[in-house]
Amino acid sequence: MTATYTFDVFSSLDGYGAAGGDWSGYWGKQGPELLDHRLALYGAEQRMVFGATTFRAFARMLAESSEGDDVRDPWVTRMRNLPTTVVSSTLEDSRPCAGDGLDLELLESRTLDRNIQELVYRPTPH
Repeated sequence: MTATYTFDVFSSLDGYGAAGGDWSGYWGKQGPELLDHRLALYGAEQRMVFGATTFRAFARMLAESSEGDDVRDPWVTRMRNLPTTVVSSTLEDSRPCAGDGLDLELLESRTLDRNIQELVYRPTPH
């Protein structure tokens, strides 16, 4: 059986990727292309896999939001309703995941809304 894993991170060019309770994950750069693209990515049935810290931050961010906030974009709502697994070495009944290498091959890139760059990589075992 083959599985595809997608690692998704929002980051500025200097590597800063944190978001606060007011959802600064897009840094005000989102536009209709990005939001439509994000919704399409989560259209197919899939399973979300989070580390415990990321899952807690995601759950807290959603709990602190209200209708109409950027946090409640349609793609986030879709993602929130997908089956989810939390992987952690600190939680009971969880299994740590490990890979066999961090080398990546760039498969494609695109620019959305003239100022957001999406890069798609595939891991290459070594």
